[in-house]
Amino acid sequence: MAKIAKPATIPKYRKPGTLHSFFALKFHDGGKDKAKVEAIEKVLNEAGITITLMARDVERWGKAKIPKGKNLMTDYAFPAMRQCDCNIIEFSEKGVGLGINAGYCYAIGKPIFVIAKTGSDISTTISNLAAKVIFYDTPKDLIKPFRQIVAGFDENKS
Repeated sequence: MAKIAKPATIPKYRKPGTLHSFFALKFHDGGKDKAKVEAIEKVLNEAGITITLMARDVERWGKAKIPKGKNLMTDYAFPAMRQCDCNIIEFSEKGVGLGINAGYCYAIGKPIFVIAKTGSDISTTISNLAAKVIFYDTPKDLIKPFRQIVAGFDENKS
């Protein structure tokens, strides 16, 4: 029997010098995407960022079913986005859901940080919504820029 999806658990308070981010990417339900997420998450954690990811935290890597009458985006993702400090979108590969994610976060005033492999085509729409676009060759390239983002986050909110 499949597990039933539950909303992501997001702490109401965070330690100073840390952020909690909603993380989005075009996910294809597979080990390659899981490994990619885990590699990026590791360096984001090193920079002081914890993430919420629908594929892992709600869908349990495909093992949990969304109950009838519920919708992943409106019933699970949007409430989680509202609770997070910011939104990080991995945009090496485009996807309609990523645009919806960015538009929603922009509309509710959450800063959007777009990351993408060097050479990726970032649409004008996404780059206009982003507080910052960061290109990387390896996940480790993300540590320095995200440490700077974390360090300046509370200052920029005042």
